[in-house]
Amino acid sequence: MKYLIKTLITLCTIYFLLPITLNASTLNLSMTSSPSRLNPLLASDSASSEITDWIFNGLFKYDKDGKIALDLASKYTFESKTKLIIYLREDVLWHDGEKFTAKDVVFTYNSIINPKIFVTFGSNYEKVHSVKALDPYTIEIIYKEPYFKALEAWLVGILPYHIYKDEKDMMTSIYNKQPIGTNAYKLKSFQSGKDIKLVAFDDYFDGRAKIDEINYTFLPDPTTSFLMLKQKKLDVGKLTPLQIDRQINKKFKENYSIIEQPSLSYSYLGFNLNHKKFKNIKIRKALSLAINRQELVDILFLGHGKVNNGPFLKGSFVYPEDTKNIVQDVQKAKKLLQEAGYNKNNPFTFEVVTNTGNEIRINAAQILQYQLQKVGVIMKIRVMEWQAFLNTVVHPRNFEAVLLGWSLALMPDAYPLWHSNSRKTGSFNLTGYTNKEVDTLIEMGSTTIDKVKFSKIYKKIFKKITSDLPYLFLYTSNSITVVNKKIKNVEPAFLGIMHNQKNWIKP
Repeated sequence: MKYLIKTLITLCTIYFLLPITLNASTLNLSMTSSPSRLNPLLASDSASSEITDWIFNGLFKYDKDGKIALDLASKYTFESKTKLIIYLREDVLWHDGEKFTAKDVVFTYNSIINPKIFVTFGSNYEKVHSVKALDPYTIEIIYKEPYFKALEAWLVGILPYHIYKDEKDMMTSIYNKQPIGTNAYKLKSFQSGKDIKLVAFDDYFDGRAKIDEINYTFLPDPTTSFLMLKQKKLDVGKLTPLQIDRQINKKFKENYSIIEQPSLSYSYLGFNLNHKKFKNIKIRKALSLAINRQELVDILFLGHGKVNNGPFLKGSFVYPEDTKNIVQDVQKAKKLLQEAGYNKNNPFTFEVVTNTGNEIRINAAQILQYQLQKVGVIMKIRVMEWQAFLNTVVHPRNFEAVLLGWSLALMPDAYPLWHSNSRKTGSFNLTGYTNKEVDTLIEMGSTTIDKVKFSKIYKKIFKKITSDLPYLFLYTSNSITVVNKKIKNVEPAFLGIMHNQKNWIKP
């Protein structure tokens, strides 16, 4: 009898649990590259950043309109222009059940400024004098001087002190592959070069996510991703201009909503200004006038993009209103080359290096090569695997020119790319650009908290950089996202569609 009762209890348990398992909802996504480190301080590639965003929270975040909003912080106050007090939420748990406290914030800051830990955005904290815990849920931050990114600096994902405290080297920590965060999803499985699974965190402080799992299928070939979209095996994906214009049918549009908006990024041809070939600005001006940027946009994006004219987001409060598109002038380009000592018998020749896995960028290189031939310039192209490209070309500055792109921040910071102090190895002034006036303007901007004054300073920076031509600013593509129409509560906004993913419902 006891055995029978025990069996019945077991069967009942299975019966009640089975529908939950069968009805579990999964958001199917894909990625073309594998994350390197799932740590918000070390996530320097796009794949790592995307996954860590699901797992970690900052003290603040951007809302759907790109404005600063509370996240792990419950409120904040500036007691002076240089003293910021942040009050933390007291209901936050790490994925392993430990409580989140001020100790985690202080540890994260100390890790950022640790010279043994390579953090690409470390310049965001150079104005910080001290960070300390006043009590388990109150943080005091003292700045050396007024700082325009006093809040934005704390968008960074916070690390768990109790997990990393005994790690001798965070750069090689096992927890970079097995992260513990506080966000709506936690990692279920991850191996380099394989699929990644995330599951909803039941005790998330802002309420459990409506979709139970997120599955990232590893698809190095973007064509495979498109085929899976057409087979309805992915819920969200990106389309190329060619795909949206010529390769989808009525049935596809019935299954997916299409959301198109300018991407927060740009592509550029960057010159190594330490190389003798590019020290003469006449050469850089000639190359700029030789190319037809609109033709690049028309061929690469079939109209789904725009010419880019400088380092800051077009239409933003730091973008000069009188900026005009650079127009191709072949004759003037030839004249400048002649003045610099180049002609048919002595053509200007250089090599541009770019990476595999980005067909648009490779095609852009070929179009540039063709355009430059018209003024007698010979541009050679070398394409390399991404990690080899970074390690042997980009980081050691071992190039004549590179074809790359940058993402644009909502709150611009010119220091990492354009200040002369950022020329050192590991920093991002890849071209070796130096302009003392620009350095001074950047330093002025960093202590300017008045938005109108900041705008005027950054518009001057914009004009100085575009005049010096360390880059040929090329184009900004449109981001074309498709979403399964069956998913409810999708709200397209300035920041895209993922800002409220926690509230999505997939039948």
